[in-house]
Amino acid sequence: MKAAYITRTGPPEVIQYGELPTPAPTGSQVLVQVGAVSVNPIDTYIRAGMVPMPIPKPYILGCDLAGTVVQVGPEVTRFRPGDRVWGSNQGLLGRQGTFAQYACVEEQWLYPTPPNLSDREAAALALVAITAHLGLFHHARIQPGEVLFVHGGSGGVGSCVVQMAKAAGATVITTAGSPEKAEICRQLGADHVILYKTEDVDQTLRRLAPQGVDIWWETLRQPDLERIVGHLRLRGRIVLMAGREARSVLPIGPFYVKDGSIHGFAMFNAPAERQRQCADQINQWASEGKLRARIDRVMKLAETAQAHRLQEENTLAGKGTLAGKIVLEP
Repeated sequence: MKAAYITRTGPPEVIQYGELPTPAPTGSQVLVQVGAVSVNPIDTYIRAGMVPMPIPKPYILGCDLAGTVVQVGPEVTRFRPGDRVWGSNQGLLGRQGTFAQYACVEEQWLYPTPPNLSDREAAALALVAITAHLGLFHHARIQPGEVLFVHGGSGGVGSCVVQMAKAAGATVITTAGSPEKAEICRQLGADHVILYKTEDVDQTLRRLAPQGVDIWWETLRQPDLERIVGHLRLRGRIVLMAGREARSVLPIGPFYVKDGSIHGFAMFNAPAERQRQCADQINQWASEGKLRARIDRVMKLAETAQAHRLQEENTLAGKGTLAGKIVLEP
């Protein structure tokens, strides 16, 4: 089978695209013919060696996938050949990744794909939608009528946070870098969009939420906790899911007198059962049209190196040339 893989960590140029043996499912594994995968920042961090993890050699890149079951191991109970499935949490903690024509995945990390969802859309939603659901409902415990702020509402995670917060009955305030991206945010359901390049974000946010925000979802790699705490409402929650190298200073006094709380989490730490609960809700919303994938572009799996470079230019260099996910197809 064709696969995008590495034999050592390094820049995008270490990515190889070529033939590897097609895996065979054993135990509770499912062999999936991959229809689409998507690129996540964590993929680039592991490839670059920025996030040390045990990886097999050769190591197939990628966390997310969507496709069709072609074979199952003898212990599989939930799927059979012909079923369409999607999943995430691969390529992590010693598991092989998904950037290949076929992927062997433990059935606990796979979910049925709704009939109205394409493989492209399912792959684009996978990691970012589970991340958004975990942060909003398991950690921040969002409630109807609350006010949420999230940076970058047209991005991968940001677009899911906007849509899920609206589905939960919250008022959503987000930012965008251009009028075009602002319109995307509004189409996703954002109530207010602040153009951060031309507007004073703090001043506008104080006008839109004079009592403060209930949930501040931080997507920036260098969170300014002094600033964030200043915008929190009583019993406000901060959700942190980015910024591995950040060493921000927390203003203890202003924070504790607001009964504030901070929730930091990595999606891949959540147990399989909890992620499946997220997936069930994601499937329901996707089936009802309440959750849509935000795809910026579709590329060929053979272009994985170019896709990684583009992702890094946006995640690390802040170029702002992406508004959603990069999807790759074998």
